[in-house]
Amino acid sequence: MGLATLSPAVRQYLLVTGNYWAFTLTDGALRMLVVLHFYSLGYSGLSIAMLFLFYEVFGVITNLVGGWLGARIGLNKTMNIGLFLQIVALSMLLLPAEYLLVPWVMAAQALSGIAKDLNKMSAKSSIKMLVAGEAQGTLFKWVALLTGSKNALKGLGFFIGGLLLSLFGFQLAILCMVIMLLLVWILSLLKLKQDLGRSSAKPKFSEMLSKSRAINILSAARMLLFGARDVWFVIALPLFLASQLGWDHWTVGGFLALWVIGYGGIQSLAPLLLGKSKIPDGKTVTLWALLLCTIPGLIAITLTANWQIELALLGGLLLFGAVFAINSAVHSYLIVSYAKSDGVSMDVGFYYMANAMGRLLGTVLSGWLYQTSGLISCLWVATVMLIVTVFISAMLPKITRDDDAAPQVRR
Repeated sequence: MGLATLSPAVRQYLLVTGNYWAFTLTDGALRMLVVLHFYSLGYSGLSIAMLFLFYEVFGVITNLVGGWLGARIGLNKTMNIGLFLQIVALSMLLLPAEYLLVPWVMAAQALSGIAKDLNKMSAKSSIKMLVAGEAQGTLFKWVALLTGSKNALKGLGFFIGGLLLSLFGFQLAILCMVIMLLLVWILSLLKLKQDLGRSSAKPKFSEMLSKSRAINILSAARMLLFGARDVWFVIALPLFLASQLGWDHWTVGGFLALWVIGYGGIQSLAPLLLGKSKIPDGKTVTLWALLLCTIPGLIAITLTANWQIELALLGGLLLFGAVFAINSAVHSYLIVSYAKSDGVSMDVGFYYMANAMGRLLGTVLSGWLYQTSGLISCLWVATVMLIVTVFISAMLPKITRDDDAAPQVRR
């Protein structure tokens, strides 16, 4: 079947997804390139993690402002702006090694963070415009596929970054990614539908904060959900694997890359795993959050008892990844479903601002807690955050609908 035989909505979905995939590959590869390159220069794990601090900080700002911008100028434009900014961020790293000072690299990462969240917000919001309002089952499948494939490709990007670094060195690896993104950017400029997602009325800057109770509750749950993941996964876990279990750098990176790929695969399969006739609602989020909150606590107990540490940690991590993937997929569907069609990017942008705040909180806490009190304390903090997530999720509105009916939220 050729592209010409596909419906316009499907062709646009493929363009949005392809754009997002290309960006995600470079995002994952860039992270691994920076980690490995600066590790080879003698930087500590915590110092390397701090290079990404502005990446997360600017993600908070970008999602909020980017949602407003997408509603005013259209999601095709914000997506293409995100791609262009990533090209600029990558190009900043083409300087000779002696000029790649920490402030410069942090600035490049900040720009990459802006680019990433503009691209992600645009991609997630676009799906709302491409799926008929009554086809909630289709919306869930498309959102799950986009979200899951993104995470799987980010994990693949880790491998690609390491491979490019080994084959070509840092500067040439960056140049390869710049050329690839330039080609994708040109295609996107030519083919992506104009004014996708533009609001019928010009939204005011003061309207950036969501006025929907359901979206505010979901956003709070999302912030704590991702904070609970990153408080032990981002810094504490890799450093523990390297320093306490004696894993070498490539083993740590390879394992985490495979974890992210598997996590993305489960996200993509979420509609199938939940059942063909099951469209998620507030009750679904609460039950899966309840299951998730038990896992880091159990891992912490086994580590405290010094019982089969490696087996308990890795087995727990795999179980956590599977359950977390379902939680994340359901969240990603609900925000697109809850968002109003006119100016969808403002609701989605607000939600992903909360997501970025959770990542930022988790990243900072992960480094500080691990340095002061170790991995076990990170796991207990994650458990507490997830327990709070359960209570917040329980306040989400119940949705009554047939399988293919548009959601009706009970206030």
